Amino acid sequence: MKALGIIFANIYESSLGGLTNKRTLASLPYGGRYRQIDFTLSNLSNSGIRHIGIIAKYNYQSLMHHIGSGQEWNLEMEEGGLEYLTPFATGHVGSYRGKLEALNSAMDFLQFAQEEYVVLADSSVVCNIDLGKVLQAHVESGKDVTVVVKDGVANGVKQLDLGIRLDPDNRVVDLAVDYCAGPEYVASMGMFVMRRDMLIHYVKESVARSRYRFERDFLLKQFGDRNITVGVYPFAGVALFNESTLEYYQNNLALMDAGVRHGLFRDGRTIYTRVRDRVPTTYGVDAQIDDCIVADGCRLEGKAEHSVFFRQVKLEEGARVKDCVIMNDCVVGQGAELYCVILDKDVVVRPGVRLIGTPENPIMVKRGDVV
Repeated sequence: MKALGIIFANIYESSLGGLTNKRTLASLPYGGRYRQIDFTLSNLSNSGIRHIGIIAKYNYQSLMHHIGSGQEWNLEMEEGGLEYLTPFATGHVGSYRGKLEALNSAMDFLQFAQEEYVVLADSSVVCNIDLGKVLQAHVESGKDVTVVVKDGVANGVKQLDLGIRLDPDNRVVDLAVDYCAGPEYVASMGMFVMRRDMLIHYVKESVARSRYRFERDFLLKQFGDRNITVGVYPFAGVALFNESTLEYYQNNLALMDAGVRHGLFRDGRTIYTRVRDRVPTTYGVDAQIDDCIVADGCRLEGKAEHSVFFRQVKLEEGARVKDCVIMNDCVVGQGAELYCVILDKDVVVRPGVRLIGTPENPIMVKRGDVV
C-alpha cells in the first residue's frame, strides 16, 4: 500500500495580498522559524511517503532555496525522492486555472510513478497529521476519494473551497464549493487520497473538456453524477487555515496558546525545517518580553507582549510592540510603537514611528519597506 505525494505551492495566494507577492504560499514564514510547507512535507515524510512532487508555477525561488535537496525531511532529490514540478520541468506556459490543469502539467510525473495511491495536499493548512492512518482508512473504506475534513471551521461566514455535509452515520450527503457553509458542514483541509490511475483518468478527461478546478469540476460533478464515491477522514487535532491575511495573523498569535503549540509540535512527529545556525537571542538590561515566541539571533532591548519574532529581529531601546508578527531581519527603531502589525522580512521602522492596527484589521508592511 504505497502512495506518492503531490503538494500545490501556489494555492490561495491572491487572498494573502503583499505576503505572497514575491513568494509562494508554501514558502510563507510561519511561527518564528518555519515555512508553511514544512508542515506538509513533514506530515508526508513522517507517514512514510517520500516520493513527493511539488507543483509550483511562479515565485518559487525562495521555496527551492528553503527546501534544497530535501535532506532535512529525509527527501533527498534522487530516484523516488523529491521532485520540483515547475514550468521548466513540465513545459507548461501561462497561469494554471486550477489544480486539474496543474496536475495535467505534471502528467509525466504521475504516469511514470509506481505507487498505487496519491495524496494531494495544499500548503495553506498548518497541522500535524498521520497520513499513513488516512491512507489506511481510505483503503478500508472502499471509497474512490477520501477527503480529510475538520469540524468547527464552517461558521456561515468563512468561504470554504469545499464544504461537506454528513448524515448521522458519517456518510457524505452533500458537497458545496466556494460556499459560506453553516456549522452543519465540515470543511475540507485540502488533503485528498485516491488511486493514481483514477486521478490520471479524470485529470485527462476534465482538462480535455475545459474543466480545471479539482473541487468543482471533478469532485462536485462526478459525485453529483454518481460516477465516484466520496468518504471523509475527520481530523480531531489542531488545524489552522492560513487562507487570508487575517487568518495568517491570528494563527501566528495562536501559538502563544499552549494547547495549539502542543497540538502542532508533538512528541514522535517532528516538524522539520531547514537548519539555520544563529547566535542565541540577546536581551537588553531594560527589555521586557512577555508571552512571546522568539526565534534565535534576535536583539531585543525594548518591550514586547504577545508577539512573534522571527530570526535576527532588532527591537531597539524604548520601542514597544504588542500583538505583532515580525519576520526575519526587521528593525524596530528606538521609541517606535507597533500594535496589531505584520512586518514582512527586512522592514525598517524608523525611530518614533507609530503603527496602530486592530485585531480585525492588522497593518501589513511589505517586504523591504522603510516606514
